Amino acid sequence: MAEFTSTKPYMVRAIHEWCVDNDCTPHLLVAVDSQTRVPMAYVKDGEIVLNLNYGATKDLQIENEAITFSARFGGVSQNLYVPMYAVKGIFARENGQGMFFEVGTPPIAASVKDGKETESKDVAEAVKPTNNKKPTLTIVK
Repeated sequence: MAEFTSTKPYMVRAIHEWCVDNDCTPHLLVAVDSQTRVPMAYVKDGEIVLNLNYGATKDLQIENEAITFSARFGGVSQNLYVPMYAVKGIFARENGQGMFFEVGTPPIAASVKDGKETESKDVAEAVKPTNNKKPTLTIVK
């Protein structure tokens, strides 16, 4: 029998869409670990709640393996990476309706090469630093 993919990313996308369609704010509850890239100053008891509203995020991607986006925290833009196994739930801030999940186990995200561990290329690409220059306006005539 074929091995099936997880239903979690499909449910996360569906609840996110439902929240947006109903003018609610989708919030993501995340169990933070070494593979999760979030602003640690906002982590409490190993968890963080992230606002996934389109107005609060940039380049939001909810893929089968991870959720990636950039957002501002304290005025500083940061790239976030949330592995799908670390998602504990997605819900509407306004009424708490949504879905909650068990935290999975992390897949092997590092490869051993020449006796040294190296981070997965996908993880490194997702968390590369953003350009922190302030935007400027130019007059076009």
